[in-house]
Amino acid sequence: MLKTIVKKGSYHDSVVLMLLTNQISALEGVKKASIMMATPANKDIFRQSGLDTQELMEATANDMVVVADVEDDSLLDQIMETAEEFFKKQSTVSAGKQEESVKSWDKALDKLPDANLAVISIPGMYAALEADRALDEGMNVFMFSDNVSLEDEVALKKKAHEKGLSVMGPDCGTGIIQSVPIAFTNKVAPGSIGIIGASGTGIQELTTIIDRLGEGVNNAIGTGGRDLSTAVGGITMMDMIDAMEKDDTVKVLIVISKPPAKEVREKISDRLSNFSKPVITLFLGEKPEYHEENFYHTYTLDETARLAVSLVRGEEIPEATADVDSSEFYKAKDKKTIKAYYSGGTLANEAAMLIKDAMNCEIPPEDIEGYMLQLNGNVVIDLGDDAYTKGKPHPMIDPAKRIECMQEAVDDESTGAILFDIMLGYGSHEDMAGALIPTIEELKKKAENAGRKVFFVATVCGTRKDFQGYDEAVKKLKDAGVIVCENNKLAVRTAIQAIGLDFEEPAKEIRTKKTAIAEKAEPSEKLMQLLSQKPKIINIGLKSFAEVAEDFGCEVIQYDWMPPAGGDVRLIKTLNFLRNYEGIDEANRRVIAKVVASQPVIKHVKRAKEVIPQIAEGKVILHAGPPIEYKNMPDPVQGSCVGAVLFEEWADNEADARALLESGEVKFIPCHHCNAVGPMGGITSANMPVFVVKNETDGNEAYCTMNEGIGKVLRFGAYSEEVVNRLRWMRDVLGPTLDRAITELGGLSVNPLVAKAVAMGDEFHQRNIAASLAFMKEVAPTITRLDMSEKDRYDVIKFLADTDQFFLNIMMATAKSVMDGARTITDGTIVTSMCRNGVEFGIRIAGMGDEWFTGPVNTPKGLYFTGYDEEDGCPDMGDSAITETFGVGGMAMIAAPAVTRFVGAGGYEDALRVSNEMAEITIDHNPNFIIPTWNFQGTCLGIDARLVVEKGITPVINTGIAHKIAGYGQVGAGTVHPPMECFEKAILAYAKKLGFEA
Repeated sequence: MLKTIVKKGSYHDSVVLMLLTNQISALEGVKKASIMMATPANKDIFRQSGLDTQELMEATANDMVVVADVEDDSLLDQIMETAEEFFKKQSTVSAGKQEESVKSWDKALDKLPDANLAVISIPGMYAALEADRALDEGMNVFMFSDNVSLEDEVALKKKAHEKGLSVMGPDCGTGIIQSVPIAFTNKVAPGSIGIIGASGTGIQELTTIIDRLGEGVNNAIGTGGRDLSTAVGGITMMDMIDAMEKDDTVKVLIVISKPPAKEVREKISDRLSNFSKPVITLFLGEKPEYHEENFYHTYTLDETARLAVSLVRGEEIPEATADVDSSEFYKAKDKKTIKAYYSGGTLANEAAMLIKDAMNCEIPPEDIEGYMLQLNGNVVIDLGDDAYTKGKPHPMIDPAKRIECMQEAVDDESTGAILFDIMLGYGSHEDMAGALIPTIEELKKKAENAGRKVFFVATVCGTRKDFQGYDEAVKKLKDAGVIVCENNKLAVRTAIQAIGLDFEEPAKEIRTKKTAIAEKAEPSEKLMQLLSQKPKIINIGLKSFAEVAEDFGCEVIQYDWMPPAGGDVRLIKTLNFLRNYEGIDEANRRVIAKVVASQPVIKHVKRAKEVIPQIAEGKVILHAGPPIEYKNMPDPVQGSCVGAVLFEEWADNEADARALLESGEVKFIPCHHCNAVGPMGGITSANMPVFVVKNETDGNEAYCTMNEGIGKVLRFGAYSEEVVNRLRWMRDVLGPTLDRAITELGGLSVNPLVAKAVAMGDEFHQRNIAASLAFMKEVAPTITRLDMSEKDRYDVIKFLADTDQFFLNIMMATAKSVMDGARTITDGTIVTSMCRNGVEFGIRIAGMGDEWFTGPVNTPKGLYFTGYDEEDGCPDMGDSAITETFGVGGMAMIAAPAVTRFVGAGGYEDALRVSNEMAEITIDHNPNFIIPTWNFQGTCLGIDARLVVEKGITPVINTGIAHKIAGYGQVGAGTVHPPMECFEKAILAYAKKLGFEA
C-alpha cells in the first residue's frame, strides 16, 4: 500500500535525497520508495514510478515528500527515524566546516559583496533564473545544474558576454579555477596547461593523466555540452580562448569537445589558428591525419594529455602499456562482444569511437537515450545520461545501475569483455572500486561455472592526491581479477583486443599552419580576474561544493537555497523583472522615508459623522476589511452590525435590527475607503466617537473608534444592552472628555508615546499596557482640571486605568494616517494596508494605489479562554493589521516577549526568531522606535510584497479571537498569517502595470 509523508518547508538537495532513497528502499518491508522535493518535474517522476498520491500532488516545491509502498503502516516510523538519522549524519559531516550559510541572495551578498563566482547546483527549472540573478550581481556562473532550456542558455551566455562575464554550463560537471576544484573534480597539481572543454569526465581524464605524468593545470574551464552548437555559437569557448591567450601562466592550451556544429567549428578553428601559444584540439569522433605547427589535432584523450605534457617539457612522452596476459583473449572468429558502462559521456563517446574504428564501421550516433553505441551486440552506455539519473543518484556516487548492467551483460553469452570506469575525486563515491568488487567476483565465478570467460577491464580516473586513493583503487581491482589500465584509451584497446580485434592510430606529420583571418577580442578584466585569483564563491545548492572550495582557501558563502515563490516559475520570472526594473527600489525607499519622517498627532475625539463625510447622512455603517456585503459577513460581524443599529436607535430590538440590515437600506463601506480603520468587525456608525489622528508631515487625517475594553464588546460581535449602554457612555462622556483634554493640550504627539512604550515592552497589537498608561499619564492631569461631574471624571480615569488595550485604537489610527501619507508615493511594492473582513484578507501596495488584492482569510492559532477551543474560533477579521503594516504588532514580537506565550509563539527565543524572520521580508528598521531587547535595532519597517513572495514568508499578525457565534465576544488571542495569494496577485498586477506578464 502507498503511504505518503509530507515534511512542509523541509528542503534538501536532490543528490542528498537520492542517497536517502537508496537507504530507505533497502529497509525490509519497503517494496518501493522515493524521496524528493515536490517540484512539478519531480511529481512527474513520482507519477511515472507509480508513486503519485493525493498528498504528493497537494505538496509544494518547498516540501519534502516520502512516498513508500510498504507492507505495514508501522514502517513509516522506521522510515522517518532512518531519515532523521541520515540528515543528522549529513549535518555532522559538515559540522567542522567554516563556510558561512545564508538563505537569501541579499544575505549572501552582504556577507561576500565582492563574490565573483556563483556555483549553481539546483533543479534545472530554477537554475537559469538564479544564474540570471548572479549575472545581474556581476558574477560569473558555474552551472552544474542540467535540464536548462537551450533558449535560457543562449540568453544567459549572451548576457554574460555583454557584461564581460562567463557562464560555464549548464550541465557543467567539472571545472578547475586557479587550482580550486569545482563540482566533480580531482585534486590536480597546478601547472602551465590550460583546458577549455565541454566539461565532465573528459576534463577529468585529461587533468588526471597530466597530473600523473607530473605536470599540472591551473584552469580547466567547462563550457557545457551545447556551447559549440549552432544556437549557442561557442560564446563561452570563444571568450575563454581570448582570456587563456592573455593569461601568461598558460604555456599550452587544450580545447576539447564533441564534434561542434560546422560553422562553429570553423569559427573556433580560425581563432585558434591565430593563437600565440601551442594549442591542441580534440573534437571527439574526428580522426585527424596531421598536425600543424603549434596547432595540433588529436584523436584520443590520452594522446591529447601526453602531447600537452611533451610540449611543456620539450620531450616526447611514451604511451602507457597494459600489464596483461593476452594469451587467453578471444579471437575475432569467436564473435564476442564488449559491454561498456561509463559514468560520463566523454569517456563513453571515446569508447564508442574506438570500438567502431576497430570494426571499420561508420554508423550514426544512437537515438536511444544513454546509448553511445549499439552495434552487433556491442554496447556502450553513458549511465550519467538523464535517462538514468532522473530521480536517481549519478553512477559516480551510486553503483546500483552499473551492477544491474553488469549482471545483464554476464547473462548474455556473447559478452567477452565488460568495460567500465572508476571516477575518483570530489563528489564521487568514497570507494566505488570496493562497492563493485563483490559483484565482479560473483559474476566472474558465474561465467566460469558456465564454462565461459568474461574479461573485466577498467580505467581509474584519478590522481594520487584524491581522497579515495588512486593506487588503493587500482590494487583492489587487480586483486579481484580486473584488468586495470592507465587511461581510457588503453582500457578500450585492451577490451577490443580481448575479443580479438584492434585499431590503428597512425603517426601524424606536422604541416605548415594555415592561419585564418580571425578577430581577436580583448578579454574583460572580470574574466582575467577569474583566471588569475582564487574565486570568491556563492555556492547555491550542494553544500559539498562549498566545503571543497573552502578547503582550497576560497572565501565561500553557502546559500542554502529553497525554491523562491514556492517554486512557481511564473512568479520567479515576475520577481526577477521587478527586482531589475529601474526605480522600484528607489520608490520603496521613498515610501519608507515618508513613514520615518511622519509626525502623527492625536488632535481630537469626535463623533464619526463630524469628520467622516461618507457617514454623515443616511444609514451608513463602516466595516473592517475589503468590501463585503452584509449577507456574506460572518456571524460576529453581523452581530456587531446589530449592535450598531441598536446604538443608533434605527431599531429597538434585535429582530427589527436584523430585518433592517437585510433589507438593503443600510449602506456598507469599508473603513479604509473613508480614511478610517476599525478593530475586529470594524463597525463604525455616525455617532460613535473616533480618534482623529493627523499626520502633520503630509496633512492627512485618519480615524478609529475607541477601545471598549475586553470581554463582551461590540468589536467581537456582542450587542447586548450592556454593550450598547457602554457605547453610549463612550459617546456622551468618555469621548467628549478626552476631546476637551486633548484640545487643551494642543494635541498629543504619538511618536514619543510609542518610543517609550516599545522600550517598556509593548508591541502595540496584543500588548498596549505601557502605551495606554503613558497616554493616561498625559491626559489625566488635564482631566482633573476639567469642569465636569466628579463621577464622570472618576469613571473616565478608572476606565482608562482598567483598559490595558486602550492605546491599540490610537495606534491603529496612527498607523493608518502614516501609511496613507506614505502611499501618496504611487510606485513600488511596499505593503500599505492589510485588513480582513472574516471572509477575505486584503492588501494594498504602493504601486497599485487603492486596488485590493484578496485571498481567503485564515483562522488564528493561539490560546483560548477556559471553556473554548479552536472549534469556537471565528475566521480572522479587523483592520488592526494596519499596525503590522506600520511595523509593530507581530512584526515587533521581540519588543514584547511577555506576550509571546499568550499569542502562542512560545518564549523569548521564539519571539526573537519571529522578529528575525519578519526582518527578512522588510527593507529597513524604523529608527524612531528602538527595541532594547533586539540589540537596539528599530522595529521592522516596509513589508516588501516581492520579498514575501520570494521567501514564502508572510507577515505574522497578533490578533484577538472572536467566537464564531455573535454574542459570545472574545474567546482567545493568537497569531494569524495572511494568505500568500494576496501578495502573489499584487506583484503580478504591478508587473503587468509596468508592461511585463510572464
